[in-house]
This record gives sequence, structure tokens and C-alpha cells, in this order.
Amino acid sequence: MAGLIDLANPTRFMRLSATLLPWFAGAAALLLGVGFYLAWFVAPADYQQGETIRIMFVHVPAAWLAMMFYTMMTLSALGTLVWRHPLADVAQKAAAPIGAAFALICLLTGAFWGKPMWGTYWVWDARLTSMLVLLLIYLGIMALWRTLDEPSQAGRAVAILTLVGFVNVPIIKFSVDWWNTLHQPASVLRLDGPTIHASMLWPLLILAVGFTLMALALHLVAMRAEIMRRRVRTLTILEAERLDRLAADGSPA
Repeated sequence: MAGLIDLANPTRFMRLSATLLPWFAGAAALLLGVGFYLAWFVAPADYQQGETIRIMFVHVPAAWLAMMFYTMMTLSALGTLVWRHPLADVAQKAAAPIGAAFALICLLTGAFWGKPMWGTYWVWDARLTSMLVLLLIYLGIMALWRTLDEPSQAGRAVAILTLVGFVNVPIIKFSVDWWNTLHQPASVLRLDGPTIHASMLWPLLILAVGFTLMALALHLVAMRAEIMRRRVRTLTILEAERLDRLAADGSPA
């Protein structure tokens, strides 16, 4: 908690993020390079799905990250409403486009994977539908940010919407257990252990970590850009107020 309080200072956060960014980006590039090499050239084709199984190496990390970033946004929403953390709404605003991008990638790769497996690009399956709902929630949150100009007011409104929308995340996770769906059940995060062979599991895990580090690096970049944008906005307002006072006093600018 003390570390989070320390990071409430935007200047301190900017300094720390500048140090972390090259490490996150470098590690992400290395892991993605190794992971894609293993996924494309080392991992075997599936005995049933053939080469189309390789879509999994992008589809699954994208699904994980779409849910992970929404969970991060929910924690940030609590930080805004409960703890009044100065950077909570910055983190939330920066995360929304990244989470939306991964949700879209998940849906597109799922459609390309579903065509040869199910014979169609889309079915109103519980898992697919709830992931589509997640994308729409992301888009709604991004639209709400653009609707309200004042950052603190927008942050509170978005935080409430985010908390309401979080109910969809466990629905995505457990939809295959609660309803009879075409989508296969979990095969990695299971109490009885993964059901994927090690030759496919290791490339998948390496790519998942690589995509996660890449997403976190993008998140830091977006947070830094938002902090700078707010600083420019504050300076612009202060300068406008100064000019108004000078005009009222009849003094030259």
C-alpha cells in the first residue's frame, strides 16, 4: 500500500515508468520472438485441428489480457471512488483502449478459428457473446471518457460504469461451465492441471507472458501520455485565467 501511495505523485510515477519501460519492452520483444518461433516452427500440428491450432497462440493470450485489463480497470475504479488515488483514473483511461484491442483480437481470431472447426465464423455461444459484450463495454467506457471534458468528473462516472460492467468478467470465465456451449472448457488454468501437451503449452505460456509485458509497456506509455495531456490542459487553463485577469485590469499581456 505504501508503494501505491508513493506512486500517487505523478512526477515520481513518470520517473519510475521511464526506468521500467525499456525493460518491459525488451523482455516482451524477446519472449514474443522466442514464443512465436516455438509456436510456428517447433510445436506440432494438432491431430484433429491441424495447422489451425496455431491460432490458439494469439487467441488465448488475447482473451486473457482482455479480461485482465478490465480487472485492472475495476481495481482502478475502486481507487478512484474509495481511495481517491490521483492516478487511478489515469490508469483506467489508459487501459481501456488496450483492453478493447485485445478483446477485438480475441473475437477476430476466434472467428477465424471457428470457421474450420464449427463451419461458421460466429455463433451466439455464451463465451463468444459475453466476450462481445465485454468489447461493447470497453467501447462505451471510451465513449464516456470523450463525452465529459473535466477529468475528475469523467473519472467518477467511468468508475461507476466500470464497476457495474465487471459482472461480465466472471460470466466470460465460467460461461462454459454454467451453460452447454460449443466453446471448449478451460485447458490451461485447471485445478487438475493443464490438458495441453507440453510441446504446445510452453509456447503458449511464453507468448502469454510476452503479450502481457507488451501490454503493460503500452499501458505505461499511455499513462505517461495522459499525465502530460493533463499537465498541458492545466497550464492552458492557468494561462487563460492569467490573460483574463490582465484583460480585466487593462494591463498589456
